[in-house]
Amino acid sequence: MRCAALKPDRILHNGNIITLDPARPFVSALAVYGDRIAACGSDDDMLALAGANTRRDNLNGQTVIPGLTDAHLHWEMTSRALHQVNVFEVPTKAVAQERVAEFAKRVPNGDWLMGHGWFQDLWPDKAFPTAADLDQVASHHPVYLRAKSGHAGWVNSAALRLCGVSASTPDPEGGEIVRDAQGEPTGILLENAMGLVADRIPPPSPEQIAREMRVAQKLALASGMTGFHDFDEPSCLRGLQVLRERGELSLRVLKHVNKQWLQAALDTGLRGGFGDTWIRIGALKIFADGALGPRTAAMIQPYDGEPTNFGIVTVDKEEMLELVSQASAAGLPSTIHAIGDRAVHDVLDVYTEVRRQEAARGETPAQRRHRIEHVQLIHPDDAGRLAELDVIASMQPLHATSDMDAANRYWGARSLWSYNARLQIDRGARVAFGSDSPIEPFEPFKGIHAAITRQRPDGSPGADGWYPDLRLTVDEALRGFTQGPAYASGLEHHLGMLREGYLADLVVLDRDPYRIPPADLLHVQVQATMVGGLWRHGGW
Repeated sequence: MRCAALKPDRILHNGNIITLDPARPFVSALAVYGDRIAACGSDDDMLALAGANTRRDNLNGQTVIPGLTDAHLHWEMTSRALHQVNVFEVPTKAVAQERVAEFAKRVPNGDWLMGHGWFQDLWPDKAFPTAADLDQVASHHPVYLRAKSGHAGWVNSAALRLCGVSASTPDPEGGEIVRDAQGEPTGILLENAMGLVADRIPPPSPEQIAREMRVAQKLALASGMTGFHDFDEPSCLRGLQVLRERGELSLRVLKHVNKQWLQAALDTGLRGGFGDTWIRIGALKIFADGALGPRTAAMIQPYDGEPTNFGIVTVDKEEMLELVSQASAAGLPSTIHAIGDRAVHDVLDVYTEVRRQEAARGETPAQRRHRIEHVQLIHPDDAGRLAELDVIASMQPLHATSDMDAANRYWGARSLWSYNARLQIDRGARVAFGSDSPIEPFEPFKGIHAAITRQRPDGSPGADGWYPDLRLTVDEALRGFTQGPAYASGLEHHLGMLREGYLADLVVLDRDPYRIPPADLLHVQVQATMVGGLWRHGGW
């Protein structure tokens, strides 16, 4: 029986409803039955379906769009960051020190102090900080602060001692302990070396994680998010399950499996898509390289001004191929972090071979929805390969505007080929947009603004934006936060449009993003957010 044959639970009418459905792009009313859209159309047609118990929500001309999904974030890290030292994009090292000192006053001696978001390129001297800088303000606590990129850690001497990191500690594979002229650790840990400290920090309980997630979820819903794709550890899944069991989960989650947990996933028989529309398994996650911020992204040619620095390869090509092949044969697609052009090239080579293996088994690309996360710099020779292989470009528009100064400095003319979703769309690749929160804020309209203007909120670098030819349209950006993530999660017949039979996930806005100056996208206000037919933020 069609849902429309039943009396709807709710009718939204008198609205400017942007469906993103090519068959019916605009309607004024929706009927909702249970967690699904029962019908779409005119006010008269939809209101005629109402029964005695149907709620009628008058939108008063406000704009409605499909729910927005962040296709790349770290949900546990995001949730925990709200309760840690806030050093996000502080303008100087001194400000970071002040915030650590203030936080330390509220924490018993000996307890860990953690935080996220410092970025030395924003500081006047652009130099990495040291353990001694933290020792000055928090000598009685072990301190661990992740860089904004997530690819470097800043620790104090207490943390180094507690974790046994000294001059004699070897660099782990795929990582580096930054050392001074005498070989002593400076307090900066790059890539896999971060685990020397991070892995020794006592983990929170699932109950604590769930409490912190409730706070983050409220903020996400208020920003128009109705779902996300997560790249954190299994502890994140445990916290999400606590919320789900209690009926408190209001965001749809695609949960990826990090490399170190692959064998456990295969041993239990997990396949991509296992679960339901609330929590489902995504793909194997691998890091191919580092990031631009600490200059650890793997490069074909060295960084400008650093002739011996080609970045860090965190998983070599042969191991990557073995892992992706094994996962694919077991029904699990892969999603691989690749920022430098060498890393992107190597990942594409791996996917080329794995696609050949899949074809030999009679499998189509739609059955293994492989992704590359970030695709921040691509070599011109590789520009069309994602489309050719039907590999999803999972990109974060805010990275372009945050990183443009560093890209200009360290990549120079190569920057034309960086943060280039325009290129992938024009070549026919599927794109899915996210924030990489807590690396960047998870508010989707900040990402939409960055994609369309290639500008920071203050208008820099100028009226036309950074490489203005790479700007997207409003429609392209919105589809990157709706239909792209829906396809990547295997839910394109349930999410990404407002259409009969689709899940009733939608956002009510105070203005139409298609009809306002691009700069005003930063000021769009979310009036209400519905997930699964229920108002989770605002509403009627």
